[in-house]
Amino acid sequence: MSALLSVGAVTVLFDGVTALSDVSFDVNQGELLGLIGPNGAGKTTLLRVITGVVRQTSGTVLLDGRSLDGLPTHLRIRRGLALSQQIVTPFCGMSVIDNVALAAGAKKTASPVKALFHTRRERELKIGGELLARLGIESQANESPEIQPMGILKRLELARSLALVLRLLLLDEPLAGLNSKEARLLADTITEINRGGTTIVLIEHNLGEVLRVCHRLVVLDNGEKIAEGEPETVMNDATVRAAYLGTGAAAQAGERHAAA
Repeated sequence: MSALLSVGAVTVLFDGVTALSDVSFDVNQGELLGLIGPNGAGKTTLLRVITGVVRQTSGTVLLDGRSLDGLPTHLRIRRGLALSQQIVTPFCGMSVIDNVALAAGAKKTASPVKALFHTRRERELKIGGELLARLGIESQANESPEIQPMGILKRLELARSLALVLRLLLLDEPLAGLNSKEARLLADTITEINRGGTTIVLIEHNLGEVLRVCHRLVVLDNGEKIAEGEPETVMNDATVRAAYLGTGAAAQAGERHAAA
């Protein structure tokens, strides 16, 4: 596999506080990579660097070998990035399918002038309908997002991301707020999307589902990368276990490692 996304020595300072320190990793074409770590590890900051919301102090981000550095978010999206956010904020004045159709027509609405000459939207509605069916929420197509439960809204957020011209899908805690059954079903859907050819970076605190679906893990703690590799190997690493379980566990893990 070849690298679709390359994060190279990324450092982010906020008023002298180090949010990320020299973080590097690749995401391979077709991969489902889990980006994990305890609260405050720097995962969301890194995602914001990739999408251009936060400007890194140093380092570089490449998409398919081309630098994203300095590009605003909307141009990165046109390069093929899409972000499904943890806090879902659909347009509540539109129906569920219209939310997806709007994303599908992003090129037509790139400028007010261009939008004036594109008033037909049969293609976008067709794409919207197909994506809602793919995600199992076609029965809610003509309803308002305002009345939908969290499980439906999470799938709507995914549908909107998939409606874009997509190279790399970034998922920020898509399972947050879901019960165990909903989380498992949505994780299965994410796996199916990946198997269809979409490269995915998944930030998620539900470690059970992360270990079940991800091909590889990158672990952050206190803004630094502390581990990378296959899920089982990474989660058996003493440093990773210490980051999740605390300093007491760190000492015990270190003793066990020394004894081994």
